Amino acid sequence: MFQSLIDVVLPVFLVIGAGYAVTATGYFKQVHIDGLMRFTQNFAIPCLLFNAIAHLDLSASFDPRLLASFYTGAALCFMVGLFGARILFNRDWEDAVAIGFCCLFSNSVLLGLAITERAYGPDSLTGNYAIIAFHSPFCYGVGITVMEIVRNRGQGGGRMAGSVLKAMFKNALIIGIGLGFVVNLVGLTLPRVVDDALGLIIRAALPGALFALGGVLVQYRPEGDLRTIAFVCAVSLLLHPALVWTFGTVSKLPQDLFRSAVVNSAMAPGFNAYIFANMYGRARRVAASSVLIATGASILTVWMWLTLLG
Repeated sequence: MFQSLIDVVLPVFLVIGAGYAVTATGYFKQVHIDGLMRFTQNFAIPCLLFNAIAHLDLSASFDPRLLASFYTGAALCFMVGLFGARILFNRDWEDAVAIGFCCLFSNSVLLGLAITERAYGPDSLTGNYAIIAFHSPFCYGVGITVMEIVRNRGQGGGRMAGSVLKAMFKNALIIGIGLGFVVNLVGLTLPRVVDDALGLIIRAALPGALFALGGVLVQYRPEGDLRTIAFVCAVSLLLHPALVWTFGTVSKLPQDLFRSAVVNSAMAPGFNAYIFANMYGRARRVAASSVLIATGASILTVWMWLTLLG
């Protein structure tokens, strides 16, 4: 299945590589990349998610087996990352939580959507959107709760968690998803001119985001903690999809949802892994380097999972 590497995986990573190259050579300044990332993350992708959720068949999309398979696998990987960092690498508990979060948060938006669409077509994204709808609330809920427990900061920690959760639900991605649910549940029909305008914006979302992703990765330099970083990469790229494959097979998940679950779980850690580590000032080098190295390594591991999925 070498053809799948050429037809599906490489085009996605060539766009990322182009963003990396033009930024590393100085042709694009970091301010240009930041602007493009802001447009895609805070406007174009929220429009994409809004449109997708607004038109989803909710009864068919939110299969409990899909969510249970993906998020049980994610939660187990968080625990493996947490206790692996503590026991194998002797990190303190706060660092261990941040490392566990790296193993928990896969890049389901920028990479998961793009690769699933190229592999199986735009009609195959139903499962992806169902996973994305719960991704940030679930992952941040787990990470913040466990971090505050190990920090044992009492009321101060509770106030901090509350402010972080408040900020999270101001996130443009979550707002787009929420508005999509409102339109879907109320049964509103958007005027054709609005729908057409959304279509134009949506076409720019994933290519622009992938290009910007390459530019942002220039800022990260892998240095030190290589054993810990390799551990995070292995959990994210191999263990998570293997667990989801097992749970999806046991629960007899339909093929299209099964593919979405496995492909999303096989993605490298997303930028939120670094955001979480930076928020608490813990394991930031591990988080940043894991995002960079796992994104590069996923060229081969994603090809492997696509080959196994057939």
